[in-house]
Amino acid sequence: MIKIAQPIIKEEEIRAVEKVLKSGIITQGPMVVEFEKWFANFCGTKYAVAVNSGTAALHCALYATGIKERDEIITTPFTFAATANSIIMQRAKPVFVDILPDTFNIDPTKIEEKITQKTKAILPVDLYGQIYEVEAVNKIAKKYKLKIIEDACQAHGAEFNHRKAGAFGEMGCFSFYATKNMTTCEGGMIVTNSGRYAELARRFRHHGQSEKTHYQYFDLGFNYRMTDIAAAIGIEQLKRIDDFNKKRMRNAQMLTERLKNIKGLITPIIKKNYKHVFHQYTIRVTNEFKITRDELSQCLKEKGIGNSIFYPKPLHLYPYFRKLGYKKGDFPISEKISKEVLSLPVHPLVSEEDIKFIIKTIKEI
Repeated sequence: MIKIAQPIIKEEEIRAVEKVLKSGIITQGPMVVEFEKWFANFCGTKYAVAVNSGTAALHCALYATGIKERDEIITTPFTFAATANSIIMQRAKPVFVDILPDTFNIDPTKIEEKITQKTKAILPVDLYGQIYEVEAVNKIAKKYKLKIIEDACQAHGAEFNHRKAGAFGEMGCFSFYATKNMTTCEGGMIVTNSGRYAELARRFRHHGQSEKTHYQYFDLGFNYRMTDIAAAIGIEQLKRIDDFNKKRMRNAQMLTERLKNIKGLITPIIKKNYKHVFHQYTIRVTNEFKITRDELSQCLKEKGIGNSIFYPKPLHLYPYFRKLGYKKGDFPISEKISKEVLSLPVHPLVSEEDIKFIIKTIKEI
């Protein structure tokens, strides 16, 4: 089976974890601090704050930037639930805007009509590894004095105009889940150029207390801390992230070159001045293809080719988001795309022979 995702754990990670275990400091400690320094340098930001998941990163960032009950945050319905869940966790309201059909990212032309006096921020997603439409979205944010909280959970090392993902707003958020471009098993990171936001995020991850003092609670907080075990893995993964991404991009290029002319398949685009790091290689299977998207998915699995659908239904169609007043038909592009997308194996352990087999199989189908 060619897996849809597979983490790469080598001897370097194992030795790093062993060293931490022998040190006796296995919770948040010096390795977390070191990982934060490494990651901030990687993203080109002044600060990084490590947490235990991408969801925690988003929640911390919303808190740190002052998002509170009844505020409205503009985001996309075509994303993993954590994007919108984190807004609800802060008792604010996710206000959805439809997506662009080519990049699957939020459509800047549809944002302004959703802005109200309650709107406090835009939370764009760098879906599948390509950064959102930075210039257009940030121009709107500046015009209306809105904060940008970038969900870069799928975009480690992606770039726009040679600047890294996570660095385009007040705060950027990453996930280090096992399937991501780099992993700490579970984990997350917030990056920012604001010392104030960084300190507030550190308090929020530590039960509302400053890490400079003990048992002095400034506000509500959570246990969102990262362990030194996870941080040790993260440092070793970060040393190889550029190589991981190069292999993903190579695999994506081979797939696109050989699939782009098949009638009924739409391959991913890479926008000018963008570096797409292909957390997922996602094609669209349209009505012009010989069989349906779901039939293609099943055929590939029967041939030993892992694949998955990210995402089978936009968030606004799930019951607890419908309670916010959303209904079928509100975001037609997202609804259409969710019936067409199919992600193929592209991770660094997919070999050239694997790619050839995937292409051959699809062409035969």
